[in-house]
Order: sequence, then structure tokens, then C-alpha cells
Amino acid sequence: MTSKKRKNRKNGPLRGGTRLIGGLLSAAAAGIVYSRVAVDHDVPLPEALAAERRTVELPNVGRLSYYVDTAVPGTPLVLIHSINAAASAIEMKPLFNHYRQQRPVYALDMPGYGFSDRADRTYTAEFFAQTIQAFLDQVVGQAADVVGLSLSNEFMARAALAAPASFRSLTMISPSGFTDRKSGRATEQAGRSSAGSSLYRLFSFPLWSQALFDLIASRLSVRFYLSKSFVGDVPEELTDYGYATSHQPGAKNVPLYFISGQLFTQNALDRLYRPLSLPVLILYDQDFYVDFDLLPELLADNEQVRAVRIVPTLGLPHWEQLAKTIETVDAFWSKAANANE
Repeated sequence: MTSKKRKNRKNGPLRGGTRLIGGLLSAAAAGIVYSRVAVDHDVPLPEALAAERRTVELPNVGRLSYYVDTAVPGTPLVLIHSINAAASAIEMKPLFNHYRQQRPVYALDMPGYGFSDRADRTYTAEFFAQTIQAFLDQVVGQAADVVGLSLSNEFMARAALAAPASFRSLTMISPSGFTDRKSGRATEQAGRSSAGSSLYRLFSFPLWSQALFDLIASRLSVRFYLSKSFVGDVPEELTDYGYATSHQPGAKNVPLYFISGQLFTQNALDRLYRPLSLPVLILYDQDFYVDFDLLPELLADNEQVRAVRIVPTLGLPHWEQLAKTIETVDAFWSKAANANE
């Protein structure tokens, strides 16, 4: 074999690796350019719910948008959507529409979502808990039944520990924080380690942060992730609104904290859920995003907590099994009201 042939054979894999890296860099550059020139980041955003929408300026929070119907008197109900790339008050629509005929109902757009302030700031679990607490104190003004979805239940529990008088009960739909400590999705795992801050710095680097988020929030991606939460078909309104609300100025800010694991509480079972001293209902079944390995521990240790499995569902029982959800929640609230008398 000639020296030239030996050299070509030796350098072949190196040249192949160089071509691969070059291809990846070219694709990344193309994605950045496409994001900047071809993606609309200020699309028209309709109201999420067919109800009055109000805003309130909260100290250290900014503008908070919420939907409200107080035509019927009674104990207030506050609905808090999940945290993800395309979240908003529309996630709580079935519960809002049902209970607005029976009692005062509020549905928040959490900071970073919907019509609320999407400022480029530091977002933490404590910040979201303080937002919930301030809303209950300054807008609702009396003890409320509060319903949260997914990660927002950790914020809700944190707020209830800090200000229990603002809550009559907590209903947690598919709450995070119960996955076995040795497992969990990448976002939860990052939140349990020091990797979260490093990941956030990587994801939020100005050169590519918007392009990265545009990939996560594409219409195809929004539909894909929603499909993981539905046994049946995904409602088109959720896909459409998810795309619209994730294509607003500042829409990337909270999701980048979320995907880097910054918003999860380490050891949420012991820090947030075990100490709760008010009635708590947990609704769950199968869920692509969270597991409930540690739920039996909480049920054994805290007599205030009960859990009901709503089947068949994948994280959104109030969308696919609304009648069962309402029946379960109504029975829980009735028992909670009797206990407080």
C-alpha cells in the first residue's frame, strides 16, 4: 500500500467527522436565520376564554392577566394552568365553563404566558408561588378552592404553606414532584442537580435561544407534545392557541427556565407536599411527563390528602373525562366544606 493510500485511509474518518460537524453547524446557522427572518413572533392572540379578561399590577410581578366570572356568589374557585412551552389559561377551559354557572371563577395567565407580563427576568419557583399568593390576597380577597395543573401544583403548594389562610382547599391535576428520585424526565433530573443553571446558560445564549425555542414551539411540536396528554384526538383549539401564545414577544423566557429544570423543587414530596395542613385532592392516571411513584408515601403520611385515579386519561382528565372529574371534585369540596364548619 502506498503512503498516499495509507494517508487517505487514516484521514477518512477525520474528514467524515469534519463534514458532519460542518453540516450540523450549517443547519444550526440556517435555523437561526430562519427564526429571525421567517418566523412571526407577534402573531394575533385571541382571548383564551369567552369571559371577561382583567389585568392587575402586582408588586414584583408586573401585569397579571386573568379571566373572571363573578356573576354567581359563593366560594371562589381559582384555576392555574401548567408550565410548558405553549401554556395559557385555555388549559383550564372545561372547568371554567362548567363552574362559572355555580360560583365565582378566576383563571390566570401565569407570568410569561397569555396576556400577562413576559419580562426577561429571573423566574423561580418562589416567584410563581408569590404570584399566586399575591393574586389571592389582592384580587380574590378570601379563602379559595384552588386547582392547579402539573408543575404549577408545586408553586401552589409552596404558596399554601406560606399563606394557608388564603386557601380553602387544593386540587392537584397530574402534579409533578412524585417521580422516584432516581428517575424522571430530563427537566426534572436537571432540576435535581447543578446542571440546571448550566443548561439555562446554554439554552438562553442570545445567538440561538430564539431559534431553539421556535423549534420547540413549532405547530408540529405543539401538537406532538399535546398528543402525549390525550387518549383521543387533540382538540384543534389547543394546538392553535398553543402556537399563537408561544409566538409572542418574550414567549421564550419562562420555557427556557422550564426545560433547563430551573423551576422544579428538589425533594418536593418532603418540602412541599408532606407539610400541607389543608384538604388536598390529587387527580391522576397515566402521564407521559410525570410519574406517581412516591404518591403512596404521601397518602400514608398525610391524612389531609386523598387521591383519585381518573381513567383512562393521560394528564388532562378535565378535558377527556370532565363528568368524572367534576363528580370527584364536587364530592371533595363538599367534604372539605363540612370539615370547616
